[in-house]
Amino acid sequence: MSRIGRKPVPIPPGVEVTVEGQLVRVKGPRGVLEREFHPDMRIDKGDGFLKVERPSHEPFHRALHGLTRVLLANMVTGVTQGFEKHLQLEGVGYRASKAGKKLVLTVGYSHPVEIEPPPGIEFEVPAPNRIVVRGNDRELVGQVAARVREVRPPEPYKGKGIMYVGERIRRKAGKAGKK
Repeated sequence: MSRIGRKPVPIPPGVEVTVEGQLVRVKGPRGVLEREFHPDMRIDKGDGFLKVERPSHEPFHRALHGLTRVLLANMVTGVTQGFEKHLQLEGVGYRASKAGKKLVLTVGYSHPVEIEPPPGIEFEVPAPNRIVVRGNDRELVGQVAARVREVRPPEPYKGKGIMYVGERIRRKAGKAGKK
């Protein structure tokens, strides 16, 4: 049995969960999230918790069991605390700023790159070389952060680019390091 799938998802006070067949809607202080789950998984709402049950012990159902439980837990966490990803810009002249809701990146191209946040996502620029991506949907926060990083991924020779805070870039020796 999946250790993660067996754990019940606690519903904190102030969070409303509605289960309609396979559609689960979670409403909390930070907003509303809803998601459609696989028809084989059964989601039961108990007194102050959610429980996921699977129909069989097949590998597909075992994998889906843990995934469903984690997605539900992320929805509950998203509407109570939210999620954020921290990025840093490394390189001479590389900087970020905000213009309204848009994120404007100056990262060595002939023009500044503007990124429009999708609904439910907000950017924060605490310093010219730092970016914070915030939102309630963990999947969307990660996807937007990856899209920002994709504008100028870190390169291995000089270590310049946009990277996650704490990310280690594996450095390579240049032409001089061949001897």
